[in-house]
Amino acid sequence: MSAQTYGSKLDEAQGFSEIWELVKDTVRNTLGERRVGMMLFLDDLPLHVGAYHPLGTNNIILNRAIIEIVEGVTKSRRIVNAFVYTLLLHEYLHALGHIPESEVRSLVYQVSKESFGERSTVSQIARRGLRSILENIPLDQISTQSKRAVEIVRDFDKTSHAYIS
Repeated sequence: MSAQTYGSKLDEAQGFSEIWELVKDTVRNTLGERRVGMMLFLDDLPLHVGAYHPLGTNNIILNRAIIEIVEGVTKSRRIVNAFVYTLLLHEYLHALGHIPESEVRSLVYQVSKESFGERSTVSQIARRGLRSILENIPLDQISTQSKRAVEIVRDFDKTSHAYIS
């Protein structure tokens, strides 16, 4: 798939599962790696944490509060989707066994650049870091809402396989 096609698909994505499909496709096409059966949870984490993958699990936890802040700061679906794509890609690479942060950050940029092009919003976020979107927002002065329940995103990974067939 071309960088223009990937870019259009990301711009048009309507939610986590559509962005997730692009994450998996770009990683498979760029690195030749794949994993199915991932689950996504939304939680209110400290604002300096965008997401995390508990090693040894099939879970990715995204910081619901930081995503809501990005959505509030920009009305651009392109930027929000690129931000979510980068978070999911980073944690997916951890889930694939890439543990060192420096390696993962480098791979996030490599996959983004090869899939979307060097000048794309995704590649710029990958190169400059997730904080680049939030650089003018005083996160230390924002109080997040009281802790809400962790939310599971239904139908996130549609390629999951049943354990018993």
